[in-house]
This record gives sequence, C-alpha cells and structure tokens, in this order.
Amino acid sequence: MDYTVTQKALGQQPNVRLRNSSMDGSDGSQLFEDTSGCASQTSQQRNQQSGPQAAGFPGQSMLSDPMSNLAMAYGSSLASQGKEMMDKSLDRFIPISKLKYYFAVDTVYVGKKLGLLVFPYMHENWEVSYQQDTPVAPRFDLNAPDLYIPAMGFITYVLVAGLALGTQNRFSPELLGVQASSALVWLIMEVLAVLLSLYLVTVNTDLTTIDLLAFSGYKYVGMIVGVVAGLIFGRPAYYLSLLWCCAAIFVFMTLGPYFQTRTLRLKLLSEAAAEGRLVRGARNQLRMYLTMSIAAAQPVFMFWLTYHLIR
Repeated sequence: MDYTVTQKALGQQPNVRLRNSSMDGSDGSQLFEDTSGCASQTSQQRNQQSGPQAAGFPGQSMLSDPMSNLAMAYGSSLASQGKEMMDKSLDRFIPISKLKYYFAVDTVYVGKKLGLLVFPYMHENWEVSYQQDTPVAPRFDLNAPDLYIPAMGFITYVLVAGLALGTQNRFSPELLGVQASSALVWLIMEVLAVLLSLYLVTVNTDLTTIDLLAFSGYKYVGMIVGVVAGLIFGRPAYYLSLLWCCAAIFVFMTLGPYFQTRTLRLKLLSEAAAEGRLVRGARNQLRMYLTMSIAAAQPVFMFWLTYHLIR
C-alpha cells in the first residue's frame, strides 16, 4: 500500500515536517534559553560600575604612597637607633669594633704566622706597621697580633684532646667538657694574673687585654703539635716536639731583634722603645722581670694541659 497517497488523502503531513515546523515557529518555546545577551549586558554593567572606581584608584595610590613612605622612613630610623643603642651597650662589655681588627686575617697570613710560631729564630723584622697612627690589619702585617689563630687553636686543641682520649678508651662527653673548660679557665686566670701584675708594678704600657689574650692563646699551636706528634710517634716524640715549641714560643714572646717594637717584650717596654734604648732602673727591671715571667709561664701551661693526654 502506498503511504504517500494515503497521507495526502487524509490531509496529514509527515512527522519530520511537524517537528521542523514546531522548532522554526516564532511562538514555539526553545529547549535551552539563550543567555549570551544577558551575560554581555551584565559584564557591561560591571565594567560601567567599576569604571569610576578604577578611575579613582590612581588618586588613592597617590594619597597613600606618601604615608607608606613616611612609615617606612620612620621604621628604618627606629631600627637604626635601636642598632646604635645595642652596639653601644655591647661595646661596654665586648669591644666588637676592636675585635674586627683582630680577626682581619687571610690564608697567607695564617700560614706565615703558624710558621713564625713554630720557627721564629730566623725572623728579622719584628716591627708592626702603622698607617696614620693606627696599626694595619693583621693580614697586611705578620707581626700584628690576632685572635683567629688562638681561637682556632683552642678549638683544635679540644678536638685533638678528644682524639687522644678516644685512642686510650677514656673518651666521654663529660671528660671532654672538663678538658675544654679547664683550658679556658687557665687562660682567663693567666690573663687576669698579668693584668694584676701590670697594675701592681704600675707599668705604663699600651698592652691591651685583647693583646694579652692573643699572645697567651698562641701557645695552643705548640700544644697541638706536641700532642699530635705523641699520638703518631709515641711519648718521646711528644717530649721533643713540645720542648721545641716551648722554646719557640719563649723566643717569640721575649727575644727577637734588640730594638723591636710592638711585640710583647717592647709593648711592656714602650717608653724605653720610644727613646730608642733600654733605660736602666728599678722600673725597667720590673718590666723585664714581668716580661720574662709571662714568657716562662707559657711552657708550664703547655706541659700542664697536655702531659696527661699521652700515655
């Protein structure tokens, strides 16, 4: 049977055309609502609303920038004032500005100074260099005292002492702490004894406490050499190396050229060195005795702090 004829006869249209007519009709409802126009209108409204605010933002930043700059300047001034007050309070107890001078060293200076401490016999020029009445930094002058070698020497001595105790099965953290604290206490007592002696004999000298600490700390180099030699080659090597280092530190602190200046010997004899000759007298003899006593005390401390580490 012909369906086309039947549909025409009945006045009906195909289903496809019915669907298309319903979708294309102006009065028909769509399946999804078209919101693209609303979205564009909403974005335009937002841009219009934010336009005046964006236009007013540069003015607000111009008003706020001076206030922020003022606050930053005020905060930096307060920080600088606080730093100055802290530096002044610290300088009363620890002269930080002076300590910077004693730690101004380099690798070349450290190597040469260690050689001078172990073998000072061939050293000829013992004068400290000056620049506008101020001694130059230690890295530029081998004769200038420093605190880097004494500080590193003290730390290395404690480590070597721990190694020596470990080889003898006597190591313990408590014993290592006792070793470090005893060495530090003896160093402080030595410096205090020298200062008290200088005060009692009324010696006029430019020798400062830091200078005394530096010269007293140089003995750790010889102590390290003696202990290491004893650990490697035995007790006889310890005695021989320690004896050599004791003689070297004695020469370093007392002898040298006759008219040397600014070493420990002529720092105590600064008045006589300024005249270019050694002045005879009771006070000069006291200075010489005190100088020899300080130098002679170094081997005693070197042996006392190391003999029990070698067995």
